[in-house]
Amino acid sequence: MGKLDGRVVVITGAARGQGEQEARLFAAEGARVVLGDVLDEQGAALAAELGPDAARYVRLDVTREEDWQAAVGAAKDAFGKIDGLVANAGILRFNELVSTPLEEFQQVVQVNQTGCFLGIRTVAPEIAAAGGGTIVNTASYTGLTGMAGVGAYAASKHAVLGLTRVAALELAAKKIRVNAVCPGAVDTPMTNPAGLAPGADPEESRRAVDGLYRKLVPMGRIGRPEEIARLALFLSCEDSSYITGQPFVIDGGWLAGVGLS
Repeated sequence: MGKLDGRVVVITGAARGQGEQEARLFAAEGARVVLGDVLDEQGAALAAELGPDAARYVRLDVTREEDWQAAVGAAKDAFGKIDGLVANAGILRFNELVSTPLEEFQQVVQVNQTGCFLGIRTVAPEIAAAGGGTIVNTASYTGLTGMAGVGAYAASKHAVLGLTRVAALELAAKKIRVNAVCPGAVDTPMTNPAGLAPGADPEESRRAVDGLYRKLVPMGRIGRPEEIARLALFLSCEDSSYITGQPFVIDGGWLAGVGLS
């Protein structure tokens, strides 16, 4: 018996990183998963690997209402219902606030904040119609504190926590629990500095990142996406049946304060 037997869960940003690990874990725990992303080749390959009885891939730009409607239609056509959502899709940009172009700020907000809103608005009625279920939003360590250089990202993740709390209040009567995971630094393509600085040596970048987080994080390392997936699983199954409206920090102790070096 899996923890998610009989469940149908939509996961956004599912082609790689945290979303991929969530899809793999949820499928292993008995869920049928609908993988939403804009990385078509990777998303389709993952769905094929998991198999047609367990997974479907759908192109989902979370900023587009029509894509959300299409994803809902694909999920219901394939599996008959939806009773879970993991709103994982997000983007990260590094810039000082006074140097951030308006277009860049709006892009981050559109994906991280508006995408989360559209997910709740579109999928919650389907979850209610299925008799209840769960929504897990991906916020961030920076949704609970500040971090220089990521103003647009931090602002959007603070907003995700606000949406999570309001949705939890409004949807509780419909038997929908809404919570948020708040990761610190996690080893995914989104946070890899080699990807953010074209031309950088990947190994040199990796050593720099490892050295940075050995200093900043009490546990002395960057997080792994499968660790975030396990928290998302907890919030999506009956193990968390009396929890809603809460942010769950998973950051190796980073938010706790400054440790001894």
